[in-house]
Parts: sequence; C-alpha cells; structure tokens
Amino acid sequence: MDSFLLQSTIYLIAAVIAVPIAVRIGLGSVLGYLIAGIGIGLLPGIGSETEQLQHFAEFGVVMMLFLIGLELEPKALWDMRHRLLGLGGLQIGGTILAVLLASLALGLGWREGLAAGVVLAMSSTAIVMQTLSEKGLTTTPGGRSAFAVLLSQDIAVIPILALLPLLALRAQGHAEGHEGMSLVEGLPAWGVTLVTIAAVATVVLAGRYLVRPLFTFIHAAHLRELYTAVALMIVVGIAFLMTLVGLSPALGTFLAGVVLANSEFRHELEADIEPFKGLLLGLFFITVGAGIDFGGLLAAPVTIIGLTLGLMALKGAVLYALARMFGHHGRDRWLFTLSLAQAGEFGFVLVALSRAQGVLSEGISATILLIIALSMLLTPLAFILYEKIAARLGTAATGPDADVIDQQHPIIIAGVGRFGQVVNRLVMNSGFRTTVLDADLEMINVLRAFGYKTFFGDATRPDLLHSAGLDKARVLVVAMDDKEAAVRLVKYARTLRPDLHIIARGYDRMHVFRLYRAGANKIVRELFDSSLRTGRYVLEHLGLTESEAHEAETTFYKMDRSAMQDLAQLWDPDIPVTENTAYIERAKALNKDLEVALMAVFAKDRKDVA
Repeated sequence: MDSFLLQSTIYLIAAVIAVPIAVRIGLGSVLGYLIAGIGIGLLPGIGSETEQLQHFAEFGVVMMLFLIGLELEPKALWDMRHRLLGLGGLQIGGTILAVLLASLALGLGWREGLAAGVVLAMSSTAIVMQTLSEKGLTTTPGGRSAFAVLLSQDIAVIPILALLPLLALRAQGHAEGHEGMSLVEGLPAWGVTLVTIAAVATVVLAGRYLVRPLFTFIHAAHLRELYTAVALMIVVGIAFLMTLVGLSPALGTFLAGVVLANSEFRHELEADIEPFKGLLLGLFFITVGAGIDFGGLLAAPVTIIGLTLGLMALKGAVLYALARMFGHHGRDRWLFTLSLAQAGEFGFVLVALSRAQGVLSEGISATILLIIALSMLLTPLAFILYEKIAARLGTAATGPDADVIDQQHPIIIAGVGRFGQVVNRLVMNSGFRTTVLDADLEMINVLRAFGYKTFFGDATRPDLLHSAGLDKARVLVVAMDDKEAAVRLVKYARTLRPDLHIIARGYDRMHVFRLYRAGANKIVRELFDSSLRTGRYVLEHLGLTESEAHEAETTFYKMDRSAMQDLAQLWDPDIPVTENTAYIERAKALNKDLEVALMAVFAKDRKDVA
C-alpha cells in the first residue's frame, strides 16, 4: 500500500509540474505528460512499476474511444465507410508493405519483417485524438481523415490477431500459451468466429435494449454516484468481454458508444466518463515516457534514432501519397501526413504477443519497442511542425488548387460556414450580388448543390482577393473560422484599402480587440446577439413586459458596444487581462454604469405605466 501511494504521489507531482509548463510554452499537454514520464523513468527505482501501471492506464484509451463513439451516430459511421475501407485500408496495407521491404533490406526474414510491418502500421489513437481535440482540428478534413484511419486500424486488429499466430506456427511449429482468461482458446477457426460475432452482437443488443431499463432502475435511488458506477461498469464490462474473445477493448467500447449515440442518456454517460478519461490518458502518456529503455537507447543511439526517423519518414511518404490520392489540399494534406506518422500504443501489445508466439526475437522486440516509444514522443513535435507549415500556407499561395474567380461583385464574403451562410443568404435575397470565398471544399460543394455560386480558395491569399475584386469592392465580410487568419485578412485589406468597409466576425473579447486594432469597422461577436435574445426571454418569463425586456436588451446592446470600443483602448496583448489594472478598473466602472442604466429603464417603464 505504501509503495502504491508513493508511486501515485510521484506521478501526480510530475504531471502537475510538467504539463502546465509544456502547455504554457506551446508544446501541448501530451508532450508534457511524456516529459513527466521520462523524468520518472530516469529516477532510480521509481519507475519500476511502470508496466503494471500501463495496463491500468490503457483504460484511458478505451474510455476515449467510447466517448468518440458517443459523438458518432450510426449514420455518420456509415457515411465514413469509403474512408474506412479505402483510405484506412490502403494506409495499413501500404505501410506493412513498405516496412516489410525495408526489413528485408536490413537483413530480417520475411516473417519478422511482416510482423514488424503489422506492428508499426498502427498509429497512436491516444496521442493523435487528444492533440487534434486540443488544437481544434478534429472537424477539419485532415482531422476527419486521420480519425477514419485510426478507426480502420482498430478494426484491423481482428485480422492482425489472427495473422500473428499463423506466422508463429510456420516459423517454429507451435505457439506458447497465453496466461489469462479466454473464451476462444482451443476453439477451431469457425468456433472463434461464432464466439466473436456473439460478443459483438451482445454489445449491440445490450446497448440497444438494456441501457434504458438500467438507467431507469438506478434513477429510483436518486444517488449521483450510481450513474458514475453504471457508466464505468459499461466501459469496463465491454472491455473485459472484448479481451475474452481476443478483440481490441477500444474497438468494443467504440462500437458501444456508436450504439448509444442516439440514446437520451448519452450526455449523462459523457459527463460521468470524461474526468476518468482525462486522468487515465494522462497516466498512460506518463507510463509511455517512463517505459522508454534508455539503457538500450544509449547502447545504440544513432541506430535507434535513425530507425525511428526512418519509420516516420516511411509512414509519412505513404500517408502523403494517400492524401494526394484522396484529394486533400494544403494544410489538410500535411495534417493527415504528420499526425499519423508515428507508431501506436497497441504496438506494445502486438510486440508482446509476437514475442510470446516466437515471431520476433528478444533483441528485435526491444528495438521495436524503443522505436514505438520514441515515435510517440516525437508526435507532438510533428504537430508543432504542422503549425509552422500551416502558418506559411496561410500567407503563401497554394498553387492550382484554388478556383479561378471569374466574377467580381461589390460585396466579398470570406468564409461561408454556418455564420457566413446566413449573411450571404440575407444579402443575396435582398437583391445584392456577392463573391464568396472559402477553403472548405466539402462546404463549397454543399452550397453549389443548393445553387449558390462559391469559389474554393484561401481568402488570405492576396492574388485571390484581387481576383475577387478587392480593389473595387464596397464591403468585405470576414466570417472565417480561423481567428488568426481573420486578423491577417482584416489587416491586409485595411492596409490596401483604407476606405473599404470591413465587417468581421469575432469569437470573444480578445479577438474583438485584435480585429478592432487590425482595422475592422464593425465587429460582430458570433454569440452576442443570440445571448441577448436569450436574456430577453428570461426577463419576459420573470414578469417583465415585452416592451421592458426589449428596452433592456437595446440598452445593454448599445452600452456594451460602446464599452468594447472604450476597453479596446486599454487592452494590451502583452499583458494578461487579469494583470491589466487599468482595464479591470474601467471594466468595473462600465459595468456599474450599465447596471444604473438598466435600473433607470425599469423605473421609467413603471412610471409610464403608473
């Protein structure tokens, strides 16, 4: 017990110190956890229980896949089938073939080379999905394709687990037994298939028909902790069942999440699982860092690092070719390539299985484990490289991918997502013509299907802006999702056209201040008007008349807009708002003025009524 408490304390202290520092300097939380793990691994005698902890921490990956499944309805999964089979299947097959050829060139046998290819074809679901989520890239075309490949890899675990024993059977004539419980051990191939199908069917049917009665039953107890217990029971139970039939626990829980995506208990499950997922994922990353064999690395550093970089370059080449084949452009192509170039956490399991089956020798297994760990460690740096490339692509021309703009109108709309679409429809239906630019090809195709002429291209490119008629335009609407790109576009347009009327979409106060300084004439916070309307409805429900609530809304609107311009003069991007004394004092004074103004409105309305 004392040893467990000591280990827990050390791991938590390392995480609390390393992760905030890594996030603060822009390295991301994943690299912070890995650095914390490396520090623990270097301490003599401290990281001795890493392997046991890693088995426990892998539940973080399982929970993450369950939560991802909850966000995907079965229809959405069916819509991804082409990416799952095409993009994912080609990535796995192409990587296995490339690693096999490289292994043969290095003098390994074909069985060892094939096993190494199967192991190293996997990518890290934990690191990639966590980093994509942190950086807001999960909904980009590159992020969605990366997720599709990761899901394909989880599905591919089924044939991979069947392949490795066959390699061992031919290599040495028998396989060593596995310790632990199994429902398929000793069964013929058809028996294994039936048991596997029965396990998957059990998960689907239980999710469809048993979850609702179960939640109804525990609801009668009115105990909050029981909901958490049920959520954990579902995840752990499914993971255990999948392990019994030799499948990936992550794959089973993902399937359960998809089944429950339409359930009314979806949000309850998400809220209960999320804290455990975050903590266990962090612990998993720490164990990966602590598990690096620095003795083996220092024994042949050039060889190990060279093999790791060679693997990432090899996988990157396969991924880049697939990205081009499937029509990805610019940033999305590089995001897809760099995010999946590492080996994955499931490789640790496959290496252990290959070694137990006699497919891989002890020395080769140790080398592959080092390659997996180092490639995972380098993945956050690959994302930093992506950000550098994306920043250059944001201002540099992306070549022939953009459309040729053959018309110019007095109104240019940059960005036509859910915000820009409403602006464009209102303006066009009012009898005015617009030139619309957007870098999301899927969104462009949707709008074209509904008869709206739009042009594919990055609106921050000077050549596209000039082709769109920036020199003669009367209004520029900046409605882009990328906050940094929006600021760059406003600044460039204002420099070129001091007389141009620029209306920009702002995300929050800090973004509004930056757009204001960049030169925007009017800035619309995307949630401001809807929030005001909601507040007006609240006031009406509490007993105010429609006239009183409307006047309160109007007063708030006018004073807040005036306050924003006032505060923009005091805002300093180099000083955190909480440390900007002048800004805080002025904000307090303005808020007091707003309170007085609203009270005066209510007093006036009541006096008029009297």
